[in-house]
Amino acid sequence: MAIGKFAGLHIGHRELLSHVLAQKNRGLAPCVFTFSPSPAVLFGLSDGRELMTKREKRRAFEEMGVEFLIEFPLTRESAAMAPEDFVERILVKRMRTRYVAAGEDVSFGRRGAGDAALLRRLGERYGYKVQTIEKLKLHGQEVSSTYVRSQVEAGHMEEAAQLMGDFYTISGRVCHGAGLGHVLGMPTANLQPAEDKLLPPFGVYFSRVLFRDCWYASISNIGCKPTVTDQGRPGVETYIYDFDEMIYGAGIEVQLLSFHRPEQRFSSVDALKEQLREDLAAGRGYGCGHGLKGAVLEKI
Repeated sequence: MAIGKFAGLHIGHRELLSHVLAQKNRGLAPCVFTFSPSPAVLFGLSDGRELMTKREKRRAFEEMGVEFLIEFPLTRESAAMAPEDFVERILVKRMRTRYVAAGEDVSFGRRGAGDAALLRRLGERYGYKVQTIEKLKLHGQEVSSTYVRSQVEAGHMEEAAQLMGDFYTISGRVCHGAGLGHVLGMPTANLQPAEDKLLPPFGVYFSRVLFRDCWYASISNIGCKPTVTDQGRPGVETYIYDFDEMIYGAGIEVQLLSFHRPEQRFSSVDALKEQLREDLAAGRGYGCGHGLKGAVLEKI
């Protein structure tokens, strides 16, 4: 079992999970134990916007080889459970845990009093092994979900990708937009992000799209399209290069590779159209489609 908040998967989490996945060799089933909602959300310390939605995390864990995911329902009552009771009742009796991997800063139970030392001490009593993982550092700074979040909020998508070990992703089903893209000769795939999804600054991003196991170069606008609409809720509008399939209702993943320019209001639709032509020309070929993720990972 890997235990933690897992606000979003970063390279530290991936290192942690590699130890859990290796326990398959001992005949153990790899499991992730996390909390829903997170303690920060429950106690009003977060606005609720997450690096990854539940659906995105579930898919990522599954792709990595995790066989069981526990999203422990966190309430003020369950959060008040004594740490010793949490270990005995949940980890030992219900989960029959034989191996626990966690960060050195792990906390659980009433007021977060449960820590790595307690896990190890109780492991001796109940017969499970504990392995704690030190925080990784990148560019001299500890890798954490807070650090990743700061890079996404600043629009530093390359830095966020290095911290996460993958590009920042927004996923969902393609929905109908206002149809302006077709009028402009630049049809787009529209996503309505989950309300709890953390979005980077509004603007235009070089991106790529995963559709039916194939990657396509693309360019995406995140925001409220101020030139043509007064809608308040932001959306993600993506033009896919050299692509002409009808994909309404299909599930896609949009990975944001690099920030190109901020969202802005234009004096006319013609001015917007001219800027879009420049954006498309700048983004064509960016990332070269397949293999880009590997190239970024090699730099880490």
